[in-house]
Amino acid sequence: MKDIRLKHYSLLVFLLLIAGCANRGIGPQGGPKDEKPPQVVKESPENGTLNYNGKRVDIVFNEYIQLDDVSKNVLISPPQQHPPEVKAVGKKIMLVFEEPLQDSTTYTIDFGNAIGDFHEKNVLKGYTLSFSTCDVIDSLEVNGYIVNAEDLNPVSGVIIGIHANLDDTAFSKIPFTRVGKTDQNGHFYVKNIREADYRIYGLGDVSRDFIYQPGEGLAFTEDIIHPYCHTELEGDTVWRDTIDIVANDSLGFDTIATRVVDTIRYATYTYYEPNDVILWYFNEDKTRHYFQRCFREKAHFFRLQFAAPQDSLPAVRALRPSEVDSTKSDSAWVDWMDYALLQHSSGNDTIIYWLTDSLVIKQDTLYMEMTYMKSDSLYNLVAQTDTVLAVYRAPRVSEKAKALMEKNKKPPVLAIQSNASAGFDVYKDLILSMPTPVKEWVSDSLHLFHKIDTVYKPLRFSLEPVDSAYLQFRVVFPWKPEQQYELRIDSAAFFDVYGVTNKAGKHQLQLKSLDEYSTLTVKLSTYDDRARLQLLDKSEKIIKELPASRAGTKFEYISPNTYYLRLYIDENEDGKWTTGDWATHRQPEPVYYFPSKLQLRANWEFEEDFDFLAVPQIDSKPQELLQDVANKKK
Repeated sequence: MKDIRLKHYSLLVFLLLIAGCANRGIGPQGGPKDEKPPQVVKESPENGTLNYNGKRVDIVFNEYIQLDDVSKNVLISPPQQHPPEVKAVGKKIMLVFEEPLQDSTTYTIDFGNAIGDFHEKNVLKGYTLSFSTCDVIDSLEVNGYIVNAEDLNPVSGVIIGIHANLDDTAFSKIPFTRVGKTDQNGHFYVKNIREADYRIYGLGDVSRDFIYQPGEGLAFTEDIIHPYCHTELEGDTVWRDTIDIVANDSLGFDTIATRVVDTIRYATYTYYEPNDVILWYFNEDKTRHYFQRCFREKAHFFRLQFAAPQDSLPAVRALRPSEVDSTKSDSAWVDWMDYALLQHSSGNDTIIYWLTDSLVIKQDTLYMEMTYMKSDSLYNLVAQTDTVLAVYRAPRVSEKAKALMEKNKKPPVLAIQSNASAGFDVYKDLILSMPTPVKEWVSDSLHLFHKIDTVYKPLRFSLEPVDSAYLQFRVVFPWKPEQQYELRIDSAAFFDVYGVTNKAGKHQLQLKSLDEYSTLTVKLSTYDDRARLQLLDKSEKIIKELPASRAGTKFEYISPNTYYLRLYIDENEDGKWTTGDWATHRQPEPVYYFPSKLQLRANWEFEEDFDFLAVPQIDSKPQELLQDVANKKK
């Protein structure tokens, strides 16, 4: 019996030894994940140091750290024209100034989100260090919000600067006196300010010189701010819970918990003003104008692309095909319109020349001179003349492939496309689109029919060109809901500039029922005849825009969906939202949002009263739209 117990004991020890060896193979399990940011252990100079005249700042942490995007995150006030060297070594950050410190000045180093631990990258947020080169530290501060003027979204990463120099020219000539930066909610602080009068600005500082340059985003106010602080004695109530025992109707007892005032503790709090500055951020309508490139994807046309819309078309002259190898005298140049048909976008930023001369089309390289308006360094438009080459490189094809292509070659056809569909909107025009410019068309070769059961009733309609190159045509007719129509186009109804014509074809459309639409009428509680209303989808795309009407602005034929409503005051009455302008000190036109979403349903007429002055402008945007912006930033 003893031998049996001994064998069992030996087996148990053997199994435990195996389990122990197996556990060693698993390795250490570790503790909970580190979610704490690094902690400051030592500062040199210490936060709040007076009369400091060194050139270096050392900060020691309790663990190994790393820095992320120093140029973006680390902000020093007053701003430095020669940014200091900032680096992390082990558990230490070393900052060395590249320029002498100013006398009688408080310096603030804001590390933003730059500091994180080495392994888990936990970020130390909001860490700042301040010191003074004299015997006092300036302690005032100003805070507020900056929002995009056009859509009221908070704008992050914008430099907020103050100028002690109250002259308007300071913004574009000298760096800020002190600076801060907006967080992801558009909130900002400018700290360690001395008492004085200031002007305050927002700046999308692309050049990183803390001076406004044309083309950079900006915000300004005509108000002069005067930072100050005040203290208030405030009471903080301490509550005490008590339990009372009372008799009830059933001869039993109930307990009743109540809260009573225990003590009131008073404390002095310091408040810094102003703490509600609102800045409207915008980009001026000063896009840099310049010629980008000439594209020639096909032999028979080329495209001129400009960086911004042009007020007028450029003057383009071409070198005669017979003068390519000449000395290019003035007599060798001709107007392009002798050889091409012009097509241009509404803003003249894209211009297409359809070549109509066979000799020109065969040239691999076309020589041109173009005079257009180009922005100088101050965004003024000046005339610029460039030599432009339109080069076409035909794809390389073997002789065998070329012969096969020639054998299977079919006569070209002008393929007409349209927007006809089974769910055609009653308010739309039927549009015919051509692949190449049309030279001639025969209106009698187009026939519109109203289909009633199996009977096709002919209708009178008109056909109008949409663009100057005759690439699109509009079929004008008062469509009726729920009806079927058919447009028949005879062969050879259209001829393009190359003599190519179309085949016969049909385009059928079924009109939607009015029951499939919603109607929204918006009445303004405070009427302003300069107001314009915009119906927006969930991505804030403008679905339709209408001027305000005293009787109510009516949005018709709206597809059922979720929408939002935005209003702006068209102060210059040009029919569009106008941004601000620094040179004339014009603020952007004010924008307001209807405070809630609109759920429009089919076959319903909705009416809403919009009191756009009921809530502050900055608070008017629906929270779900602001949350969507925040999620996109993440």
